[in-house]
Amino acid sequence: MYAVIVTGGKQYRVCEGDVIYVEKLDVKEGGAVEFDNVLVIGGDKETKVGTPNVAGAVVSGKVIKHGKAKKVTVFTYRPKKDSKRKLGHRQQFTKVEITAIKG
Repeated sequence: MYAVIVTGGKQYRVCEGDVIYVEKLDVKEGGAVEFDNVLVIGGDKETKVGTPNVAGAVVSGKVIKHGKAKKVTVFTYRPKKDSKRKLGHRQQFTKVEITAIKG
């Protein structure tokens, strides 16, 4: 059984036991999280497609850890003007293990 969930403005296709990296959630490590914004639930026999969400569907997960991704370097320059700027950014994430799909 699989589901398509939305969190942090992105869509993820998940199955039970999957580990996904999502935008940072405000849940402590080891805590439980529920995703109720479920677009599709599919299985062996039938597929439920929501309009826009599947009614009563919930995907449960457990927060494993929080962290920061690798640094992305942004370098901007204007040729022949002696103007340049170097910036870096590290996006925060939450590592979640999917424990159950209901619906």
